[in-house]
Amino acid sequence: MKAKAFDKKFDDDELDIVDDLDMATVSRPNQKQRRVNVDFPTWMIESLDREANRLGVTRQSIIKVWLAERLEEVGEHRSGR
Repeated sequence: MKAKAFDKKFDDDELDIVDDLDMATVSRPNQKQRRVNVDFPTWMIESLDREANRLGVTRQSIIKVWLAERLEEVGEHRSGR
């Protein structure tokens, strides 16, 4: 399918566009995963769990989001934005 036809299906709110994707070749740039181990004090884990439960997400998700937000702030600060 040509990009124009795919875009039209998307713009027309057709719900079956996923069937038109080759999920075997899908990749997210700069999203390769690597595992790291981090030790946190108990109080911090408990606080993370409370906030994660309040938001309905996992502890890992909240850690990733908060780190990403902070890294974006640092990047903006250093680039003078």
